[in-house]
Amino acid sequence: MHDRYDIETLRPTRNQVDPEIPYHFIHEEEPDENGMIREVNTIFLTGKECSFKCLMCDLWKNTLTYATPPGAIIKQIDYALTRLPKADVIKLYNSSNFFDTKAIPLSDYPGIIERLRPFKKIIVENHPKLCGQSCVDFNEQLNGKLEIAMGLETIHPEVLPKLNKKLTPEDFKEAAAFLERNKIQTRAFVLLNPPFLTDEKENIEWAFKTVKFAFECGVGTCSIIPTRAGNGIMDMLEKTGEYVPPTLHALEEVFERSLALLQGKVFADTWDIEFLSNCAECFEARKLRLEKMNLTQKFQPKINCNCS
Repeated sequence: MHDRYDIETLRPTRNQVDPEIPYHFIHEEEPDENGMIREVNTIFLTGKECSFKCLMCDLWKNTLTYATPPGAIIKQIDYALTRLPKADVIKLYNSSNFFDTKAIPLSDYPGIIERLRPFKKIIVENHPKLCGQSCVDFNEQLNGKLEIAMGLETIHPEVLPKLNKKLTPEDFKEAAAFLERNKIQTRAFVLLNPPFLTDEKENIEWAFKTVKFAFECGVGTCSIIPTRAGNGIMDMLEKTGEYVPPTLHALEEVFERSLALLQGKVFADTWDIEFLSNCAECFEARKLRLEKMNLTQKFQPKINCNCS
């Protein structure tokens, strides 16, 4: 078990960010629960770093080392929305917890809510332990539906406690039930190849088990996230053999099996996944296949290649 001191001292340099400008924003497409393709504006807000310091996380690279200044989040949303096309859905991801008042100041809520009025769905990210009355109060003031994305990561009984997530599967289940009771939708982030799990078959099996568990908790959407090195401690664990990068085959298999459950939407995270492949011949076609499956939520024919 690595403590927070190890996690922080092994980090590389943090990126320079401006508290009045989001560090990234994109326009994308995503199917809704009825299979309709929706336009989505995703804004990656610049704010205070998450207090949980999860071992595998690299999102701190684009965060502030101090509490987000009042008014900054509103300026960032305005900055992004003036540069993005219209959309039905907005994701406000802040590399932390939306309902941590040091990350999103309470004084900004009225201005944020006003800017969210045109959207039919609003998706934010939050730790299961921080899902409480503030989520309900925020939801009641929105025109659109609220969805809260939570990191479940893995239900492996030995791995999850080592991630410094301060979370148990039961904690996640309770948070999902609380949100469902209050008519708030949920999505879960599931890790493929968390550290301390090094066998490919085991990684596939535990990622799939975690997706199944999320659906059993009432989650509507699961995103499968391949873990990566680059945050310092993950690089060290890769050198010691305690972290093994996932393969493209593993991502495909977990995604296919999870889609076949027909229990909710499933997405394979295809951001910057070149590191999963060692074959330049088939990578682009296989990535496009995953992206098509993300949009259609249906199995697509496999890509045949000599590398597999």
